[in-house]
Amino acid sequence: MTGLVGIRQEGYPFATGGTCQQDRRLPVRAVGTLAMPIAVQSKEKPVRLKRRPATDPADRVVLITGGSSGIGLAAALHAAECGNRVALLARNSDRLDVAAAQCRDRGAAEVMVLEADVADAASVDTSVQQLLTTWGKIDLIIQSAGVAGYGLFTDVPVAVFDRIIETNVLGTANVVRSALPSMRARNQGTIIMVGSIIGYIATPSMTAYTTSKWAIRGLLRTLQVENRDRPGVHICYLAPAGVDTPIYRLAANYSDRDGRPPPPVLTAQRVAAAAFQLADRPRRTAQVGSMNLLILAGFNAMPAVYDRLVSPLFRAFASRPSSAPTGHPGNAFDSS
Repeated sequence: MTGLVGIRQEGYPFATGGTCQQDRRLPVRAVGTLAMPIAVQSKEKPVRLKRRPATDPADRVVLITGGSSGIGLAAALHAAECGNRVALLARNSDRLDVAAAQCRDRGAAEVMVLEADVADAASVDTSVQQLLTTWGKIDLIIQSAGVAGYGLFTDVPVAVFDRIIETNVLGTANVVRSALPSMRARNQGTIIMVGSIIGYIATPSMTAYTTSKWAIRGLLRTLQVENRDRPGVHICYLAPAGVDTPIYRLAANYSDRDGRPPPPVLTAQRVAAAAFQLADRPRRTAQVGSMNLLILAGFNAMPAVYDRLVSPLFRAFASRPSSAPTGHPGNAFDSS
């Protein structure tokens, strides 16, 4: 049985100020007889870990990719309110500067801006090495950078399809490849890959994005196996449902409809809070969204019914008639 319960969070380790000590009454799933303080809806048995000891929040180094908007920006502001040192990595320098100023205003101990495209392995490695040289370590990575696209597989240009895969999958791999060795050397650190419920199901008219989220989950699962010899290093997958962020508006679009987050819609702040709770008590996977279990059950237990219903439901609840001409790459290539 699963049920929604409210719990009181007394504050996260590493964080002793700002919103990190406010009451947080978030939906939580009871797994077996154990209520976990995160929206966990995974079938996997949670890893039982002791709460990490509190330390000076200013000593915690948090790297957030895609940190200039959406979930990444919400996570950056959350880290800032916790008094952490925050490194923001994204493509758009102007939005990075705005996000950095917001983080300073929210109380970040220090802020570092790293302008890079996650799909560019050399640029990512240069940025990560700059961070390690300056601050000496990375305690937490929230990998949130990503792009999306709409249209049937045969309607999306090859270059756009490939670019979505490069940004979402290879971009994730590039960040992990550059940062993981330093975490392994310290036997300490957490990497949270912000995925999606779409990483578990088939979503029509979002072929490239769906493929990328499945691929990220495969990458993560393999990395979990490869790093079992470092019990202090955690690699986690966070799977939110629809989230109110600019990704839908900025997505490539080769269909006759605009994308939108399907209800019930989560806020970026809610997902950011879940990411930090996952960092507090690492697990392999964590679902965020009250409908995720039902969707997963339908996809896995009744595939024929799912396949029949998903297209009309997607059209009704996850898209709307286009308000502007379609047939464009969105922000797949351009960060503006």
